[in-house]
Amino acid sequence: MSPPARRILLVDADAFFVSVAKLVDPDGAGRAPLLIVGGSAERRGVVTSASYETRAYGVRSGMPMARALRLCPQATVVGVPRGACGAKSREIMEVLRTFSPTIAAASIDEWYVDLGGTEALYAGESLQQTAHRIRASVHEATRLSVSIGGGTSRLVAKLAAERAKPKAGANGVHIVPPGEELAFMRTLVLADIPGVGPKSAERLATMGLRTVDDALGWSQQALSGALGEREGSWLHERVRGIDRGDVVERTQARSISRDETFSRDIADDGALQQELMALAYRAAADLRGDGLRARTVTVRIRDGDFTNRSASRTLPAAIESDRAVYDIAGELLAKLRHARRVPARLLSVALTGLSEAASPQLGLFGEIAGDPESPRDRAVSRAVDAVRAKFGGGAISPGKTRD
Repeated sequence: MSPPARRILLVDADAFFVSVAKLVDPDGAGRAPLLIVGGSAERRGVVTSASYETRAYGVRSGMPMARALRLCPQATVVGVPRGACGAKSREIMEVLRTFSPTIAAASIDEWYVDLGGTEALYAGESLQQTAHRIRASVHEATRLSVSIGGGTSRLVAKLAAERAKPKAGANGVHIVPPGEELAFMRTLVLADIPGVGPKSAERLATMGLRTVDDALGWSQQALSGALGEREGSWLHERVRGIDRGDVVERTQARSISRDETFSRDIADDGALQQELMALAYRAAADLRGDGLRARTVTVRIRDGDFTNRSASRTLPAAIESDRAVYDIAGELLAKLRHARRVPARLLSVALTGLSEAASPQLGLFGEIAGDPESPRDRAVSRAVDAVRAKFGGGAISPGKTRD
């Protein structure tokens, strides 16, 4: 007797960063149909996300902000509300856990859900019905909309989720029933398959392979002969909707880092300190947005002659505040500059030794044992996060980083 078909969903939050930005600032971003979330054009920022209305102008994620504003000059631009995004991501995860214990976050706004073995629990409910209940539950708990794809593999579920996205005729759920994977895959081009990037698609096109149907006409041996054993076998399975990977919850992020490659090498210590402050504050904001703290701070510098150097410090207690991260990073940069003072082309701040931002261990008289930051440091940083989430990333900046 063959085992039951797998029941896997991919839950994808719709325009996640845009939706969260609208929630945290209903009177500003919430009223802007043409909304872009990302970095400022002045600082060579990029688009993190854009509203569906803005995408109609050709604006896409990863695009330089300056180009996006040329395409849609009337758009409103706001910074990424990192703290709120992290909180909303965790809220969605908690809703999903009420449907299945097997959840894997693919990113901050995508989750795989394995519903295998839940057939009896849901009294024979179809995967389509369960997916619609999940959508309703997520919206009720978070006020966010999600699109859900489903099938017998992670690959098919992810591709199906694209069919469920907000557009004419889509209702937020697209399920590929067992046995219909091949028919579904035949409707796709090879560039739709995760892992087939632009360069790979171009290479395949030179071989006359543009659609899944094109590739289905090649045997595994022929594909391996043209692409290599590993790539040929991989493509042979993917065009048939085969993905044997299980839904496995990812381990916690091992590090959070921010870096900047300068357009011109920087020799001045004061200018480097300003760049360091911006990087340290951004890394600390990312840390808090993920609900984490860090025990180790590392500063890496790449000199103008491409020599890479770094210095680290591990603390007795984990930190999360802007002040603490920057103070320690500043000491490390000073140490590196003292050892070798030459123009720098890149600067990086990395935070490791991550842990959940749980309540700290109190020492005598209410002081926090071995803590290099105070409760006030944490409160100030979180207040700044809230202001930036509402008014944009440039609403509050450290005085020394302003020109």
